[in-house]
Amino acid sequence: MSSDQFDSALDLLRRLPPHSTSTNLNRICALAPDLTEDLLSSVDQPLQTRQCKKTKRDYLLCDYNRDGDSYRSPWSNEFEPEVEDAEFPSERVRKMEIRMGEAVEIYRDLYYEGGVSSVYFWDLDDGFAGVVLLKKTTGKGSSEGGWDSIHVFEVIDRPRMSHYKLTSTVILHLSTGNDALGDMDLGGSMTRQIEQDMPVHDDASHIVNVGKLVEDMESKMRNLLQEVYFGKAKDIVGELRSTQPLTEATKEKATHQEMINSMKR
Repeated sequence: MSSDQFDSALDLLRRLPPHSTSTNLNRICALAPDLTEDLLSSVDQPLQTRQCKKTKRDYLLCDYNRDGDSYRSPWSNEFEPEVEDAEFPSERVRKMEIRMGEAVEIYRDLYYEGGVSSVYFWDLDDGFAGVVLLKKTTGKGSSEGGWDSIHVFEVIDRPRMSHYKLTSTVILHLSTGNDALGDMDLGGSMTRQIEQDMPVHDDASHIVNVGKLVEDMESKMRNLLQEVYFGKAKDIVGELRSTQPLTEATKEKATHQEMINSMKR
């Protein structure tokens, strides 16, 4: 694999619409099969949903519950389709995965009022790691939107005080359109990272600590997205369309410039 090809592929994906990342990623992988594994592990894309065959509950797909073409369901802890010699979390980590999944479901219903969430944990040599996934889509047809958040964390177990590293990515997509106003498509992604030491008494403390980090990070990123996306869109619309006649706006601008010139004298 050429590093130049990999960098060019990432650069291209950053410039294409975020809601089409999956389609564009598949096309690039078809053109350059040698880049497939690296791209799939490096590129965040809108989450896809699948139904667990055993429990009939929906779960989210990502690179962290994938083994080849199979995905592990957090509800049954089984790969679909079945995989020989598949790796599963240890008993201790699996119990934390279940408890974290229950906590995230409550968080999702309170903040998103629906949607789909999934949690996956795995073992590390000096601790454990995991990912919290949240997906919410609204509307169909002329107006629709989607929110995908991916929170990947690593925990280094230490006596009394564990070290946490959280990397969060939010993918946002909004679109609307009608015959009178035309079409508008707004989309993008944002990634933030934080590291912090937090007190630990038992495994339940890890659930509380990770949950607090994820909640705080989502709140900060929501505020940033509101300022960046909606604030900038409002400024652009305000510049493109004015409720004042052009003559009045020109007159005000001339008066303003005259005041500035008089202050310089």
